[in-house]
Amino acid sequence: MSAPTVLFIGGSGVISSASVRLAVERGYDVTVLNRGSSTTRPLPAEVRSLRADVRDPGSVREVLGGSDFDAVVDWVAFTPGHVQQDVDLFTGRTGQYVFISSASAYQTPPARSPVLESTPLRNPFWGYSQDKIACEDLLVAAYRDSGFPATIVRPSHTYDQTSVPLDGGWNVVERMRAGKEVVVHGDGTSLWTITHTDDFALGLVPLLANPRVVGDSFHITSDEALTWDHITQSLARAAGVEAKIVHVPSDAIAAVDPGWGAGLLGDKAHSMVFDNAKIRSVAPGFVPRTTFEQGAREIVAWHDADPARRQVDARMDAVMDDLVERFRV
Repeated sequence: MSAPTVLFIGGSGVISSASVRLAVERGYDVTVLNRGSSTTRPLPAEVRSLRADVRDPGSVREVLGGSDFDAVVDWVAFTPGHVQQDVDLFTGRTGQYVFISSASAYQTPPARSPVLESTPLRNPFWGYSQDKIACEDLLVAAYRDSGFPATIVRPSHTYDQTSVPLDGGWNVVERMRAGKEVVVHGDGTSLWTITHTDDFALGLVPLLANPRVVGDSFHITSDEALTWDHITQSLARAAGVEAKIVHVPSDAIAAVDPGWGAGLLGDKAHSMVFDNAKIRSVAPGFVPRTTFEQGAREIVAWHDADPARRQVDARMDAVMDDLVERFRV
């Protein structure tokens, strides 16, 4: 029996790279299509690499030629236009199309906890989430109307060693190391589910080329829900310092920085805890293994290994200075 063929559109990002590696380890015949512009997360040697601009359907058709696949996973589709392009391109040439949506599409704020796949999709605060919901609606209609073989996957906040999972990124660690206060939204006690990319891959890969999951949806998250204060303090411990936290209402942050505020009011300001029973029903080996204490150490070690990685956003740093000054008790 030949190995299942999988096409990853994207494949070198924070969420996708671990899934590419695990798919190769588990014997899938993996092709990655992207622009080839990222060198942060090199592809495994076994991967067939294609170069094209995914936003240019003509260039994608040209590099794909007559190839078809058992599964196609699009990591970089964010709008209904992107998804419609995929439907047009892959109808009749894949046994499964996996859309990477977002857990921020769920009802915000949630009316019940834990969140299930049956939780309604409604986010009136954040355009990113609204676009993901519209993408899902398009795929559900395509499956119902013509049998387009869609599977929807909703990651929550997923990270790897390159990404600091706090608004402000590496700025926060630099501030803590300099003895400066850092901003945490709300009172710091809302619960947040943060997932290591290696753990996400344990749930995603068993879905690929799996006919049981066509027409269905799954979220894939860690089982560890932490307060935002705890997440911040974990990074401080990994950096060898103490976190001096100033709590700032999410509305106040949004008033000063609308971009930062949109992600808070539309996602992070609300406690989000997930029930992963459904993904375990089709991926029995899905057992998240990486605690954030371990993940925080990986993040700090990766950044400390190269000074060029420790980038500071001067504008964000100034915003934090302003908020700290105004809300310091």
